[in-house]
Amino acid sequence: GYGCAMCVLRCPTFGPRVSLTAKAGIVEITAEKGLPGFEAMSGSCKLDKKSLSPALVKNLEQAGVVVIPLPEAFHVYSNLAQKACQQYALPEFARNLILLDTGHAKLMAAYFPLDKLRTLKGFKEARYADPYAGGMGNSVRFMAMSPCDDSLLVTGTKNLFCAGEKTGLLVGHTEAIVTGFLAGHNAVRLLAGRELMVLPSELACGDIISYMHRQMKTPGGMGEKYTFSGSVYFRRMQETGLYLTDVAQIHQRVARVGLSGLFKLKLIHDPS
Repeated sequence: GYGCAMCVLRCPTFGPRVSLTAKAGIVEITAEKGLPGFEAMSGSCKLDKKSLSPALVKNLEQAGVVVIPLPEAFHVYSNLAQKACQQYALPEFARNLILLDTGHAKLMAAYFPLDKLRTLKGFKEARYADPYAGGMGNSVRFMAMSPCDDSLLVTGTKNLFCAGEKTGLLVGHTEAIVTGFLAGHNAVRLLAGRELMVLPSELACGDIISYMHRQMKTPGGMGEKYTFSGSVYFRRMQETGLYLTDVAQIHQRVARVGLSGLFKLKLIHDPS
């Protein structure tokens, strides 16, 4: 293994991850013999901008992105397969050092040895902000997933809902927001005695959940990651016509399935 990268979870201080699903006695989905190794590393690090050269920071803040060709000796293609975000597992990410301006300087690599990084122009005093040991490794994802249905109710429980990467091989902030909203909404629906909501496949946010769960029941599907941002699910959105950028059309599509304002509904009224 890579050892602790001192990522944002801070396990040495707070202890290892605790699963409510496991505490409820439910067997989680973990990598095992006969299944692809679906665990993955976070695919990016944060560099402290103050540790980079002023010229490099100026270019980054003006353009929002900086692409720096790497010496051939620094090309490591094998690291690409470790990334949780498959849309960034492209050869260009091995041949170049790619920085994005996200407040910090976001380095689009799972990790990059600090001694090599500091040999590049503008990085002589580079320092990792997250993870602290970004020169050696990164946070590990998908260690255990909760078996759940498309309402995100954990299978075998009556009142436990999950979201984000606990729902399956789902990657990304948008995906975490969508499933978090749905899980929280369904928790309230359960308290209110209402039928649980399953988002329809006519909407991308419903289709990605059901499609991911169907694919995870196939051997090949366990070797993929599912995200709106790229890879296999982005291609599916394009093929099925689910991919839209016109906001008015998106509103119309949501209205057609009768779900406009779904998450604004007040399901439990304060008796006072």
